[in-house]
Amino acid sequence: MLVLLLLGFSAGLALALTGATLQAWLTVEGVNLETIGLFTLVAQPYIYKFVWAPLMDRYSIPFLGRRRGWLILTQILLLATIAWMASISPQDSLWLLSGLALAVAFLSASQDIVFDAYRADILQEAQERETGSAVSVFGYRIAMLVSGALALFLAENLLGWHGTYLLMAVLMAIGIVTTWNALEPVSPRAPPRTLGDAVRQPFVEFFARDGAWMFLLLIVLYKLGDAFAASLTTTFLLRGLGFSLTDIALANKVFGIAAAGAGALLGGAMMVRLGLYRALLVFGIFQAVSNFAYVALALAGKNYAVMISAIAIENICGGMGTTAFVALLIALCDPRFSATQFALLSALAAVGRVYVGPASAYLVGAYGWANFFSITFLLALPGLAMLWWQRARIEVLDRTARAA
Repeated sequence: MLVLLLLGFSAGLALALTGATLQAWLTVEGVNLETIGLFTLVAQPYIYKFVWAPLMDRYSIPFLGRRRGWLILTQILLLATIAWMASISPQDSLWLLSGLALAVAFLSASQDIVFDAYRADILQEAQERETGSAVSVFGYRIAMLVSGALALFLAENLLGWHGTYLLMAVLMAIGIVTTWNALEPVSPRAPPRTLGDAVRQPFVEFFARDGAWMFLLLIVLYKLGDAFAASLTTTFLLRGLGFSLTDIALANKVFGIAAAGAGALLGGAMMVRLGLYRALLVFGIFQAVSNFAYVALALAGKNYAVMISAIAIENICGGMGTTAFVALLIALCDPRFSATQFALLSALAAVGRVYVGPASAYLVGAYGWANFFSITFLLALPGLAMLWWQRARIEVLDRTARAA
């Protein structure tokens, strides 16, 4: 569990550096909203990572084993590329910065492929899966807050943007040290024998299942409303309401970390009693309703108490929903093809997060911030409807996992 916590931290560190933190940097530098919206597209590797995941399922780096070898390679390259980003100025080299952000997203998505496979390989029992999902999500969200909230505070008050990104690069050493000292999981089944098998068999096995296409649609829709709400939150707080970077950072640091941790751990504990389907339903409703906290903030204006409350509510509900969602993805993976299948499933989950940026910018411009966040609630409802429709299949999946 300690290894999952620290590797979850390593996996989550780069996401904000190409997302909300980069968005804040561009906003402070005066980059226009349309360009900021287009910058959200650098996260596309998170969607297409299933394309190169079979390589990581089939082949091993010549040291540390099938999972740990790939992990440490991607972590070292991430450290180097984030450090390179630290030397770039948006005003002088905007397109070079976008290229480096794309490279960081590619390496981060690659690290996710192997970490997700590593986690699926070692969490074979249902109760282990619930606890392990909660712990790794906790680590992931702590990293997002460190590279988000703490990064904003450091950038404005102590280190500047270049020093902050350099520090984030150094923090990747946590993942490198953890991977070096972790144990390689022992898979009960042999990996694919050829690259052709690694490409073909994961998809053949998955799509042979009853309701496979319905599961894929559920995965796309489940966090869609959450993705829309989160896509321009930093710009909303900075430009829409006039909060400072320090205001946002302190609110996230003091209340966000506690709320995210509480949400992930509470979600894991509740899943043991609720079961997978009911946890997904209850936490999904919480996620959808939590978007109204930002509606209240948009109507209240620059109000610190409302801002802190909105951030806390979003982190608690988001942490709970993500914990249940990760448990669903793990349950859907065959141990023989965990890297490729988890990459496919999590890539579909990232569709909303990656592609909603330009649409979000349009909706904000057309309807304003309060109406935009109201719309994100409506966008969460199709996922809940799909979840209800697939109840029987999810309950069978959960019973099968618990019996095993």
